[in-house]
Amino acid sequence: MATTTDQQNIAEAFLAAREKKTPLTAYPGAVPETMADGYAIQDAAIARDGRRIGGWKVGRIAPELVARYGGNRLTGPIFADEIVDGADGAEPAMPVYAAGFAAAEAEVLLCFGTVEDRDHDIISVRDCIAEVRTGIEIASSPFPEINRHGPAVTASDYGNNKGLVLGPPIADWRAKDLVRMPVEFAIDGETVGAATMEAMLDGPFGSALFLIRTLRARGIAIPPGTWVSAGAITGIHEIRPGQRGEALFDGKIRVGCTITG
Repeated sequence: MATTTDQQNIAEAFLAAREKKTPLTAYPGAVPETMADGYAIQDAAIARDGRRIGGWKVGRIAPELVARYGGNRLTGPIFADEIVDGADGAEPAMPVYAAGFAAAEAEVLLCFGTVEDRDHDIISVRDCIAEVRTGIEIASSPFPEINRHGPAVTASDYGNNKGLVLGPPIADWRAKDLVRMPVEFAIDGETVGAATMEAMLDGPFGSALFLIRTLRARGIAIPPGTWVSAGAITGIHEIRPGQRGEALFDGKIRVGCTITG
């Protein structure tokens, strides 16, 4: 899909705001009305950014907006230089846009192996997965109202992503009932959310299947080693510089980070 001049200008405005760390007080152009429009802006920004993509975040579209936007999920790139390994117990410092929007989310992370060029379903997509980890997605945008104008706007600024913390692996993930695994999230030691993946549509593997189909439609390859952050489990927890976030999976697997501006 060819991008319009306005879409290119929007992409450049987001890139400039991210680089200069300055907030956008208003959306920098015509608000995208469809997911195709949002992804066109995202693709223009990716092309200009030039960094290697190491993964993709997947988020849920609110049920009342599904009919309007034609689907129940959205995606955005996670750049390789913003993917940090916290599996050894270290708590990396993760930057956010202090004057924009910032949140942290407990998520299951799937690492793709080889994605064969064929149609997949919710069962066969598991064969594309080489590793499953716990983790935290950092959602942040220089536009404070990124999530208030619909999923196409969210998608237009990298899906509201600013990084990924890779937590410890789930060693027995093929045999484990991931959907019923209890997950908690705490900020500065206070629990702010607790849930399982039972409410996550068709679960983390459904997110992987959505991503394969969506990226193929956009002509984007999925090389081995690509991560997918499968969706917020306990909620989207707004967080500020100076705070500490920690996710607890299955009552025993911990992954944490500190937030910087």
